Amino acid sequence: MKPAPKLLAYALVGIGALIMLAPFYFMFVFATQSRTDIFNVPPPLWFSGELLNNLKVLTTRLPFWKNVGWSLYVGLMSTALTLLFCSMAGYAFAMLEFRFKKALFALVMATMMVPAFMNMIPMFMVMDTLGWIDTHRALYLPGAASAFGIFLMRQFAASTVPKELLNAARIDGASELGIYWRIALPLMKPALGTLGLITFISSWNNFMNPLIVMRTADNYTLPLALRSLFSTTSTEWGALMAGSAIATLPLIVLFVISSRQLIAGLTAGAVK
Repeated sequence: MKPAPKLLAYALVGIGALIMLAPFYFMFVFATQSRTDIFNVPPPLWFSGELLNNLKVLTTRLPFWKNVGWSLYVGLMSTALTLLFCSMAGYAFAMLEFRFKKALFALVMATMMVPAFMNMIPMFMVMDTLGWIDTHRALYLPGAASAFGIFLMRQFAASTVPKELLNAARIDGASELGIYWRIALPLMKPALGTLGLITFISSWNNFMNPLIVMRTADNYTLPLALRSLFSTTSTEWGALMAGSAIATLPLIVLFVISSRQLIAGLTAGAVK
């Protein structure tokens, strides 16, 4: 690439990065500003000293740290169950032969075509029938075997787990569960890491499902708890920005640490 086009490409990428990062920067800046300073014209561009006051307002209006704990609990449970069930289903669809295998896999894939909003009323009715309204199991059990997760694990297992190795284990007398747990699962670690990251981030940011089933502030997860701070007359924007910044920090750190793993896991099974 010639120097001039190369510099132009770098400039365009840099401008795009600044535009994408600007909302995050202002969120952290506004977290340290008072409610009135946030609406100054021009807006504040640097940090101030109101962070502790904003945190005080945040913890006064909400059981904030309890909400953080519930978000962490739901995220970890969602991740653990999704990894277990999706890896088992993906391994079965990729490595085993059974009746109606193609039809079942097509049915699983077809569920990805259903818009999310169409699940709202059925989900509420099912959770109400089970008596799970205002309980956290309603947030992590229904989506524990996602179609995307099954598809990802199936594609990865089909491309990386050698059937000859599994057949050798069967000849040695290993059970199917033992083959899955001791041989296939360790080979699927890159995809497990990717699916775990995607699932945890999705669960951490999930707003709609808690809105449907949660009723008390003590049981709210972070997105719903922060939404409850909105008011038509007296929204404490500094406290809201402080809570949003705290909620965003773990995801930023997680993504920075594991971005290579995320990309590698998504592309590893692309070519067989």
